[in-house]
Amino acid sequence: MNEYYDPETYPKEWNYLQSGTIIDHYMIERELAHGGFSSVYLARQLTDQVQVAIKEYLPRKLAHRTWNNAVVAHSDETKTLFMRGRALFFEEAKVLATLHHPNIVEVINFFQANSTVYMVMTYDYGITLDILLQEKRMTLTEQLLVDIFLALLNGVAAIHNHNLVHLDIKPANILIRPGNDPLLLDFGAIQTFPPQHKIVNSKVLTKGFSPIEQYSLRGNLGPWTDIYAIGASMRACLDCKAPPPAREREQKDSLIPATRVYRRKYPEFLLEAIDWAMQIDPSRRPQSVEDFKQALIA
Repeated sequence: MNEYYDPETYPKEWNYLQSGTIIDHYMIERELAHGGFSSVYLARQLTDQVQVAIKEYLPRKLAHRTWNNAVVAHSDETKTLFMRGRALFFEEAKVLATLHHPNIVEVINFFQANSTVYMVMTYDYGITLDILLQEKRMTLTEQLLVDIFLALLNGVAAIHNHNLVHLDIKPANILIRPGNDPLLLDFGAIQTFPPQHKIVNSKVLTKGFSPIEQYSLRGNLGPWTDIYAIGASMRACLDCKAPPPAREREQKDSLIPATRVYRRKYPEFLLEAIDWAMQIDPSRRPQSVEDFKQALIA
């Protein structure tokens, strides 16, 4: 165990960068979110005071922050995994910086500091789709549903065109901006297809939105994987709750098709498209974004 790391006395505030911290050319304002592998902060560019979002690589099972903000591995045993993940995070940032589309969050910079790596993204104002659904802040019509997800699909197509899959599409990662303009967030699970690395950093799963192939480290991932998640997100808009997990559906599918549940409320073509995208067998789903988009156009 690292001599400076004691889980019992470790101050909780060291888990994140404090407000006012200067890092590279940015000043941290506050933490926005954190997960097992990273933290996201609202920050401001020192040159022009424009607000940005900064994502910091900090895998809490492998490393911790010291008193001077350096991120170090817990032990010699976790150091190799930490350094491998840090390298992959940096490579991910370089790839994302090449993706430019109005419906996916844009990476505008990336850098190394504090013995870890950071990516800087544009900061957009809006409310995530999961909050809108929970608080019933929007009246969901056929046209609104189609408009939001067709725009989102255009962004996802840009990702797939680079032989990448997002792997974590869900309402919580879809920001709805003014004018009901969607923005796809959080690329922490992104991978190439077919995979170029024999060892993956982690297996990201979100119950209800991850398809069956994501439950296996050898699952056949591709555009059809993201399409399932988009179909599940559309179904969540209808049900106002997440669909049953794919593994449960594989064993015993309790999800009644949308064409039966909502046949009197929404047009058949829309419901058929959602059911098609949510097929458990990957080969029975739309195999490309273009196929799915065509199904959403009456």
